[in-house]
Amino acid sequence: MKSSITESIKSLPPLSKTIMDINRVYADEEAGIMDLVKVIEPDPMIVANLLKAANSPLYGFAKEIRNVAQAVSLFGMGTTRSIAIGNSVRKLLNVDMQPYGISSDEFADISSKQAVLMLKWYSKISKEKADKLYLAAFLQETGKILISSDVIQEDEGVSFASEVEMSNNLAQVEISYVGVSSAKVTAEVFNHWGFDEFFVDMIKYADTPNDAPDEVKEYSMALNIVKTIAPVNKPFSEQSINFGLKKAKDAGYDIDLLQNAIDDIVNI
Repeated sequence: MKSSITESIKSLPPLSKTIMDINRVYADEEAGIMDLVKVIEPDPMIVANLLKAANSPLYGFAKEIRNVAQAVSLFGMGTTRSIAIGNSVRKLLNVDMQPYGISSDEFADISSKQAVLMLKWYSKISKEKADKLYLAAFLQETGKILISSDVIQEDEGVSFASEVEMSNNLAQVEISYVGVSSAKVTAEVFNHWGFDEFFVDMIKYADTPNDAPDEVKEYSMALNIVKTIAPVNKPFSEQSINFGLKKAKDAGYDIDLLQNAIDDIVNI
């Protein structure tokens, strides 16, 4: 990893007190929905992002969601935490995704769609695993923000963007420019912020799931499949979907479950 990216990670500001409180409540087995609501309500930015997500067609709730208690009750504590952390992380980082050929809003949308695809797919396999994977899917592309910044600082944005536009393997493009893929950068970011080792490792190996330790291999493979289907340069293209379905089949998944989840998002 380039020293400039390592230094950027070391200089990242801490997560907000609200996020720390959300993590504390989530880890407390005796805490409930209203405990999480009380932590979130004083933070207008997280409230706005949570209600925006709740009223997005991606989640398909039948009625308009008007308050935090409604949103948390419908999402559950795990998904609520993921949405809050994901949006807060992007607010902390200077997001200029021009080298990847997308805007910051498009980047946020793709991250959300990766997470919802994971949730819709893996909820049919294991709700417990889906809960762990949702946050990882929501955040797994975070490293691209730092890579993008580094490429811009090195005045390589145009050439990088040209390669990204044509690539079916973004990890290889990233490695050729900064010596590491975004999965490794993302893992280091969340290691810096004190996330647990299991979470960090499943993201760390998301670009190389076959190299992952046995305990996280399934999770890293699922993350890889989702980012293959919805890469930031060609999300849900016919080619990307076919690549992802082939990976899922080779990994032993029931691809009908994955195809149904893809259709749910594509047809919104």
